Formats: sequence, structure tokens, C-alpha cells
Amino acid sequence: MVYSRMGQWLNFLVCILLLVKTEGLTVEITYLTSAVAKGAVCLDGSPPAYHLDKGSDTGVNSWLVHFEGGGWCHNVTNCLARKNTRLGSSKQMATPLAFSGIMSNRKQFNPDFYNWNRVKIRYCDGASFTGDVEEVNPETKLHFRGARIYVAAIEELLAKGMKNAENALLSGCSAGGLASILHCDSFQALLPKGAKVKCLSDAGYFVNVKDVSGKPHMETYFNDVVTLHGSEKNLPTSCTSKLDPPLCFFPQNVVQQIKTPLFLLNPAYDSWQIKHVLAPTVADPGNTWKACKLDIKSCSAAQLKAMQDYRTQFLSALPKSANSSSEGMYIDSCHVHCQSELQRLWFMDGSPELEKTKIAKAVGDWFHEKTPFHNKIDCPYPCNPTCPSNKDLVKEL
Repeated sequence: MVYSRMGQWLNFLVCILLLVKTEGLTVEITYLTSAVAKGAVCLDGSPPAYHLDKGSDTGVNSWLVHFEGGGWCHNVTNCLARKNTRLGSSKQMATPLAFSGIMSNRKQFNPDFYNWNRVKIRYCDGASFTGDVEEVNPETKLHFRGARIYVAAIEELLAKGMKNAENALLSGCSAGGLASILHCDSFQALLPKGAKVKCLSDAGYFVNVKDVSGKPHMETYFNDVVTLHGSEKNLPTSCTSKLDPPLCFFPQNVVQQIKTPLFLLNPAYDSWQIKHVLAPTVADPGNTWKACKLDIKSCSAAQLKAMQDYRTQFLSALPKSANSSSEGMYIDSCHVHCQSELQRLWFMDGSPELEKTKIAKAVGDWFHEKTPFHNKIDCPYPCNPTCPSNKDLVKEL
């Protein structure tokens, strides 16, 4: 028993040392108090916020703007539940915030973006920075103003030097990855002419498929989000002019019309989408998917087949212009969610690889137009031995 406890403590200390080694940078929060007068506020009416670590040397005029993720709220009850958390109020946000992965300031862990101006825009609106409803319900006091937060944050960054950007990358994870797609062209339009501007979506390619019960759960959910937050006017008109606005919350209906170079980083077995799109609780009342959703190795033969069918649908929803030199795609077969923020997945010994290439190198080569890395899709699970299990990552965290 003593040796067992000692072993547990040693493992714990190793994890702490690894975190200190790779995530040593912490960045203070900046509250956008001036944005409140413009109505750009979180769900609870508090000012939006961001974290900025300034660039240096060759990266002084290069900017990485990264949207934080955190799902969405699709009804008043759901939004009220977020209102007093970091996903609905800047009053609840952690400060300072650790920067790692694509946000790291260490060349050995982030070779292409380490000395750029790196910004994380905090997520507190619940609709991927698309909402804009003027009225505030006097009872709930909920504010749906995500699009205003986006505009206010970008205006602030332009004033702080981004107006002189030579390079700029708009990125995001999960709901933030969706935001980087939806705002990609508008971001490019605000940057100086002649600047190299591109977008990266990490785990933001949510697909419109039926769940295990045969119902369009995600389509209904996104319809509620867009309606509640008044998102329609802030979705790409190239899509809303042809389809019902809620369908334009799905990247598969938007990406073909995006003019700015876009890189899609996504697992074909995205653990969040498996849990909430393919097998949401409402479609699995018996909770038979619980173990499978935590660890793909625990899936039954029938569940694994459903996941393989989901992968087929996911791949069919990807953009078809596979030969465009401006596009990038890294679709691995890992059962994870968000691979740019976690150092373990982004770039270090033991990170996942696709065609012997780590994620950070693929993204960096694509942005700087070095060795071409375009539209690479992994073979089906379980063919890639470099993939960590989602269960192992949860243990590490």
C-alpha cells in the first residue's frame, strides 16, 4: 500500500513537472471595459476580456488571434446556467491564464508562432461570437452580444498594433474553431492589404448528421442557438442567401465560399462530437455509450461500427476542392478534441503524427508555404499508433 501510494505521488509529480516545463507562461487578463458602452458584453453584462502576450524580434508584426471554445447555450435555462461561470461572465474568468501549444512562447514547443503577438479572446457569449440582440430581458438580464464582442476585441487589437500586421492567423478551438470559420473572411477584410492572413479551425468542423436514435439532434440544437442569439445577420451571407440561417452554423455549408486560406484541424473521431452529436444523452437514455464515449477502446462492435459510419459522413462533409494550394487539412484518426491548445498534442515528443508529420509542423508549413501539406486524411481507427486515447489525456489533465 505504501509503495502504491508512493508510485501515485511520483506519477503526480511527473505530471506537474511536465506542465511546468511546457506551460510555464502565464498571461494576465485584459478587460475590455470600453466595449460595455457599445453593448459588447458577456451573457451577464460584464465586459469581455482577452489575454495578450506581445511578440518579439521577427514576430513583432505577426499576430495570432485565438478564440476560446466552450460549447453553446441554446435556450434561456441553459444560458442562465452559464451566466455565473467563466463561459458567461468575465468576473469568473481565471487570471492569469496558461499559454501552451500554439500559444506557447517557447520555440521548441511552438516553432512557427512562438514569438508572434499571441492573443486569446475569452468566450462568454454562448454562440461562437455571432449573437446580437438589442433587447435585454428584465427578468433574466441575459445579453446576447457575441458579434459585438468580436468587433470590439478586433478593434482593440488593431489599435494595439495589429493594423501594421504583416502576418495574421485567426484560430480557435471547438466553438472557437467554428468562430474562426464564420469570421474568417471578415477578419481578413480588416487587416492591411498585402498582409498574409489565414485561418485555422481546430475541432470546429461540426457536421450535420443524425444521432444514434436517427434524429437530427445537432440541427435542432443549432436552430435554437441561432434563433435565441439573433445570429442570422452575422452569419456569412454567401450561405444565408441560399439556405436557412441555422444551416449556416454548420461549416460544411460555409467553407466552400470562404475566400481566405483556411486550415481544418480535426479528428475524424472527434471525442466531443461522438459524445454530443452522434450519441447525445437524449439519444442514449440507457447510457449504454458512457464507456465508449470516454475511451474508444471500450466501444462494442456495434458502437465502433456506428463511429466508423460517422467518420464516413464526416469525411463526405469536408470541402471538395482538394487541390487548392491555399487550403490545408489535417484529419487524424485520434479520439480527442482540440489539438492546438494542448502541448501534448500540438508539438512535443510523442505527439500525434499523420504521414510522419506533427500537427504544429503541418500548420506552420501551410501558413508559411514551405513544404506542402494539404488535405491529409488519416486511415480509419485503429491504424495510427501515435494517437493517445482520450482517456489518457483526461488522466494527464
